Amino acid sequence: MLNVVLINPEIPPNTGNIGRLCCAVGARLHLVKPLGFRLEDRYLKRAGLDYWDKLDLAVWNDLETYLAATCPVQMVLTSSKRGEIYHNIGYKPGDHILFGPETTGLSMEMFERFPARIARIPIDLNKVRSLNLSTAAGIVVYEALRKIGELPEL
Repeated sequence: MLNVVLINPEIPPNTGNIGRLCCAVGARLHLVKPLGFRLEDRYLKRAGLDYWDKLDLAVWNDLETYLAATCPVQMVLTSSKRGEIYHNIGYKPGDHILFGPETTGLSMEMFERFPARIARIPIDLNKVRSLNLSTAAGIVVYEALRKIGELPEL
């Protein structure tokens, strides 16, 4: 099972959409506080539709608590500016795929601390700074599932 990890997400509909994605593919969603919203937020629930109660969800008070509790051996950090193109990454079952806050992405400290696997979705940085978080999550998660042979059956 893949693990999708949102570090300090800020926008409720993005998190709701990613929760729905995780339900669709059987991934676990980890939310690392602080969050930019309350889990009861109506926009979060609306984006996740009626799937939110089916979501395999873990909420962590901070990054260190998440790391200590999950001991993720295999992490993939995401970036719009650095790293290997996402489809060249060697994804593995059980990977933890980390996404940063919508406004800043993952911190430089994260890239320095965990430099091994960094996935980048190529975009024209002269036109946009980044993709929407839920769009980026969908692209990377489906590629990871394809690579490890865990795409949902039709």
